[in-house]
This record gives sequence, C-alpha cells and structure tokens, in this order.
Amino acid sequence: MRTMKTVLLAAALAGAWGSALAQEQYVPLLSYRVGPYAAGGTGFYGGVIDYFNLVNMNGGINGVKLTWEECETEYNASRGVECYERLKTRNGGASLVEPLSTGIAYGILDRVGNDKIPMTTLGYGRSDAANGKVFPYVFPLITSYWNQAAAMVKYLGEKSGGMEKLKGKKIVHLYHDSAYGKEPLPVLEEQAKQYGFELIKIPIAPPGNDQQSQWLQIRQANPDHVILWGFGVMNAVAIKTAQRNGFPREKILGVWWAGSEEDTVPAGDAAKGYTTMTFNTPGNYPVLDEIRNKVYAGGKGNLEDKTRIGSVYHMRGVTAAILSVEAIRNAQAKYGKGKTMTGEQVRWGLENLNVDAARQKELGAVNMFPPVKTSCEDHEGSGAVKVQQWDGKKWVAVSKDWVVGDKALTRKLLEESSAKYAAEKNIKPACMGAGT
Repeated sequence: MRTMKTVLLAAALAGAWGSALAQEQYVPLLSYRVGPYAAGGTGFYGGVIDYFNLVNMNGGINGVKLTWEECETEYNASRGVECYERLKTRNGGASLVEPLSTGIAYGILDRVGNDKIPMTTLGYGRSDAANGKVFPYVFPLITSYWNQAAAMVKYLGEKSGGMEKLKGKKIVHLYHDSAYGKEPLPVLEEQAKQYGFELIKIPIAPPGNDQQSQWLQIRQANPDHVILWGFGVMNAVAIKTAQRNGFPREKILGVWWAGSEEDTVPAGDAAKGYTTMTFNTPGNYPVLDEIRNKVYAGGKGNLEDKTRIGSVYHMRGVTAAILSVEAIRNAQAKYGKGKTMTGEQVRWGLENLNVDAARQKELGAVNMFPPVKTSCEDHEGSGAVKVQQWDGKKWVAVSKDWVVGDKALTRKLLEESSAKYAAEKNIKPACMGAGT
C-alpha cells in the first residue's frame, strides 16, 4: 500500500512539475557585460531583464512565466555563435534570440532559420532582412541602418536649407571598422550620387581608443558634416578628439549607438550640443515608473546603479522586451492562450505585430518608440527615427515627430540585396504559412 502511495505521489509530483515547465517561456540572452562595450550591454540587457521581471510579477503572459539564461559574448562574433549553440536547446528550446551585435547576428543568420528560432535585431544588423520572404526568421524591428542613414541625410539636407543644398558639400562617414560600420554604405553612396555631395569614408579600428590620425584627416578635408557611426568607448573618444582638433560638435551627427549617456557623460563639456539619431523618445514613461516601483522596490532590479533606469540603453532594452513579449502574446492569441509557444509560433507572432498608439498606452509606453506594424514583406515594421541633442545633462528630442527618410530608395536596395542573397543561398522567396 505504501509503495502504491509513493508511486502515486511521484506521478502527481512529476505531473505538477511537467505542468510547471509547460507554463514557462525560455529566452536565451547573448549578453555582454565586460569589455569595451559593457556599458551598452549592461544597460540594454538590464532593461530586457527588468521588463521580463515586471511581466512575471504581473502574472506572466496569460500565466506563462518568462525564464532566461545569460551567456557572456564580450561582443565577440565567434563567442556569440558559441553562446547561441550552447543555449538554444536549453529549457525546452529557445523561443527567440536578440544578440545586440551585427557581427553575432551575421554569424547566426543562417542558423536561426535552420533551428526555427526567430532573431530580432532591434535597430541594427542586416538591413535587407526586413524582407520576410527571404529572411523569415530575422526581424530588424523598428528601423534598420539603411533607414537610419536615409533619415540622417534627410535631416542634414533640411538643416542645410533643403536637399538641393547638399550639392557640393562634404560628408565624412567616420565608422567602426566592422560589418556594423559598413552597413549604411549602400544608402550613403546612393544618396551621395543622388544629391551630389562628396562622401569621405574614414574607418576606425575597434575599440577606437586613439583617433588622432582620423581627426587630422577630417581637419584637412574640412567637411560640412561628420556622421559618427561608432560604438562603445569610440564615441566619447571621438567627441573629445574633435574638440581638441577644433572641429565643431554641431557638425557631428551620431548614429543611435553613439547616442547614450555612456557616450556623452565621459566626454564632459565637449559633448554639449552634440546630436544623434534615436528610435526612442527621451523622457520618462509609466512603464519605467512601474519598473522602479515594483521591480526595484521588490529587489529584482537588474541594474546596480538605479540612476540608469530610463537611460537610453535601458530604455532600448525595455523596448526590445516589450516587442518580444507582445510577439509571444500575439502567438498565444492564435495558438493557445496560456500555453508555451514554440520558436515557429513566436516567429508568426513577430510577423504579425501591431503595437499601435492605443496598445502603447495600455503598456505605459506611448511615444516611447514609434508604432510597429509588421508583415511578411516588412519585418521592420516602422523605419521611423528621431533626432536628439545632449544639453549637458540629458538627452532632449530635437524632432517633435518621427522622421522617415527615403523609403523608396531603401526598399529598392532591400529588394535587390535580398534577391541576391536568395540566389546565392538557393532560396525561393515566399511568405511562410501560419505553422502549427
């Protein structure tokens, strides 16, 4: 009798354990918290984890709790691939992945499709992956480097008094010498031909601690504008070296990865008046207050320095987490409310996002990022950006409304590039079905 009770109890416990596992959604985090890019990684993944904790504290996604595991990539492409391979099959299998690195994203680009694990590349990565017919498992959500580059040229044209005023001007592309830094070149080269400005390309070897020779080149070229396409320590060094060489910060326009507090605070007074692109509107939002009042007050906050809550990198991480959670919620609405979603099902959820202003309001994030509506043809979902300026203490939005560059051009380039990739890989472009 006792043996029978033991068997029944073990079976009941096994059933309860199996049911508990079924109520969890696993997301591997290919994070980086050490090295020259640690400031970006800690802020971004801190934001992701803070929002995941908030969702769990509020009952999960229709009762399904989020789980995650971190693997330190050090922003190194080969380590990132190793981390992906190590984590992808854990805890029942990964539902999605967000590596926050163009190099790592390129490294696992083909793998995610084979593994049926969707990859988001929020504001970075391969721009032509917005074509879901060719890249069904890749989602460069919100906006890509190509649309950012087009918006930068539009902003510089308007600042000059009209796009026609760019003719004869010199624009330097000062860039991180990597796949990331080279990504916008197709758009910049095309627009240089279109508007008649001279594009001068000057690479900086990562991490970019010494830039004296590059800024001497810039001083000799005497450009009208410098596009700073940097990351990590490179950005503050660029701002300070520009000042030492007498180059006005007002002529520098940074990429959004050169537009965080970690880029400007170390540069001190040299950064005041410096402008960059952004896909988040600086400021405070109800969702950030909820993270402060619930997650941090409950001892579950991920950042050691609470003043970083709502900083640029932290807000980007929260934004990435919001879109990931909305994709899982979206998938549940189709495949089973309160159930754990597979990677294939989350892929469908990402491809059918509609985070409009009304939904943003419900989430406490109105205007924190542009409305995002994806489809098979458009895995980006927006393409809109803003311009922000550092006033010496904080970022302030320069553009009131979201800015969109020449999307006809970027779509043309996207179609051409993705068609070439499809031909090389023997892919027959098509929309994927809903799956099971």
